[in-house]
Amino acid sequence: MTDIFNAFYAQSGGVTAVINASACGVIETARTCTDKIGTVFAGKNGILGALKEELIDTSLESAQTIAALRYTPGGAFGSCRYRLPDSEESNTLYQRIIAVFKAHNIRYFFYNGGGDSMDTAHKIGLMSERLDYPVTCIGIPKTIDNDLAATDSCPGFGSAAKYIATSVKEAALDVISMQETSTKIFVMEVMGRNAGWLAASAALAMNNKSDAPHILLFPEVDFSRELFLARVEETVENCGYCVIVAAEGIRYADGTFLSASRSTDAFGNVQLGGTAPILARMIKDALGYKYHWCVADYLQRSARHLASTIDVEQAYAVGKSAVEIAIAGQNRVMTSVIREPEETFKWKTGSVPLEMVANVVMKLPDNFIATDGFHITDTCRAYLAPLIQGEDIPPFKDGVPDYALFKGTMAEKKLADFKF
Repeated sequence: MTDIFNAFYAQSGGVTAVINASACGVIETARTCTDKIGTVFAGKNGILGALKEELIDTSLESAQTIAALRYTPGGAFGSCRYRLPDSEESNTLYQRIIAVFKAHNIRYFFYNGGGDSMDTAHKIGLMSERLDYPVTCIGIPKTIDNDLAATDSCPGFGSAAKYIATSVKEAALDVISMQETSTKIFVMEVMGRNAGWLAASAALAMNNKSDAPHILLFPEVDFSRELFLARVEETVENCGYCVIVAAEGIRYADGTFLSASRSTDAFGNVQLGGTAPILARMIKDALGYKYHWCVADYLQRSARHLASTIDVEQAYAVGKSAVEIAIAGQNRVMTSVIREPEETFKWKTGSVPLEMVANVVMKLPDNFIATDGFHITDTCRAYLAPLIQGEDIPPFKDGVPDYALFKGTMAEKKLADFKF
């Protein structure tokens, strides 16, 4: 008789419109593998759920509720930003995690997140063997930033890109209407600390070369105030208005962020935000144009009503694949998306070693950025366009989306409380 072990699934980092579709893929697939996997426990607030022994028993949720995860945004089980130390620094946290896994007969660990999360999954995989309780650790990719290595695209990005392109297209029509006597400048700030994928996606709003957005600002390109203002002025003279999309992580040649604050997050990253108003005021002071600006912020990563069908399908598929490769014997790998080398867009899932992905940032390639640094190339457009295709509209009730509601029943604790 085959041993049956339980699984631990958790969500990590900034959530997306489709991260729960990956959770759906994991749980629904596990429920078909009852000869291998027993209960799927979901960690409350990511890896903190393991440390605190706060395990949500998903077996108590109905099939209908789990299916509703596919179209529900946010993180159904709670997420976190928490970095585990290197094993050489402290074994205490790892010992606690393995103790919780052992107490609940957990031998499968599925971690749904970005580069830092893949680092966590890799560390736990290595430490579980050192602590003589081997756990199969599988990473599931997720990030709207699209900056994970070794995967063609990251679930979460396509829907955020679709939202940004749509929002820019609609806002531009507003600006066009008012530009004769009022607003001539519109600046939209999107996420992207080190990579400009989201800023690049705004270009998908264009049908013609003269359409908005006229200027894209990427972290990969050093910001020059002089060149920027000259391009803004030229655009207004030619088009009558100018729409700009800027990544939050744009910086000067010396590496200084335009919008850096003194605060840092749990991973030691400088908190960003405020790039759009800085740029808008810069234009006003130098050129005198009336402006409006916005920060897409959480809207770009939670807009499930505008999700890309391709994105939803890929998110579900990498969750499903995670379970399949785990029971097939793969370990310390991340599920990935592979684009087929064909004219018609086709893709499949694969897997890559976690060590290839952990803490690696995939930036926009040079051949994706126009030679002047202010826009994308046709090569970039050809890569981006398929990822926003299709409309996967959630069910609506009383005029608003009708998303999943969970019991969230916790498994009974078996260990003493742990302080960390």
